[in-house]
Amino acid sequence: MGHAGAAAAAVRYLRSAGTPAPVEALPRPELRCVGADERAPVDPTEFRRVLGTFATGVTVVTAPATDGESTPAGFACQSFSSLSLDPPLVAFMVGRTSTTWPRIARTGVFCVNVLGAHQGDLCRAFAVSGADKFTGVAYDAAPVSGSPRLTGAAAWIDCTIHAVHTGGDHLIVVGRVEALGTGAASDEPLIFHRGRFGRLEG
Repeated sequence: MGHAGAAAAAVRYLRSAGTPAPVEALPRPELRCVGADERAPVDPTEFRRVLGTFATGVTVVTAPATDGESTPAGFACQSFSSLSLDPPLVAFMVGRTSTTWPRIARTGVFCVNVLGAHQGDLCRAFAVSGADKFTGVAYDAAPVSGSPRLTGAAAWIDCTIHAVHTGGDHLIVVGRVEALGTGAASDEPLIFHRGRFGRLEG
């Protein structure tokens, strides 16, 4: 079905199901370093090579600027997935060393922008650390969170942060979906496989 198709199916479901009952968020975990006894005897290079055979979509996770900040926050993320239909939850993974994640965490909200096949350069721009990633980037505000909704994205998912779990050298961020939608019906998603961008072939 692909990310864009899945998002469209979720839109139809949410419209038919009405407003779901509120769900209590789990407490945030205590953050700690990975212990030596938790390290598996797997070579990191081999780990990346083998896991790279799994093709994924590509997203940009964004959040609005907070007080004292002049620009919104955002980073490229391929570790995104749907998590639950009822309640509607999604998840993404972010490295503990990310300098963008603390900015997103402070807002308590985020928007997942599912990139289209034509947005490889946009993804590369958001993968760079330390730059103003929004220079020259067209976007509007997502309806609930106000997070940047990137123009031309195949789909967007507007969320509040529901829970954060530890996962080794990454954090697992769970978002409660508040609103979502798709781009043009003809939009194809951007695919990442074996370290390269690609697109679906008909």
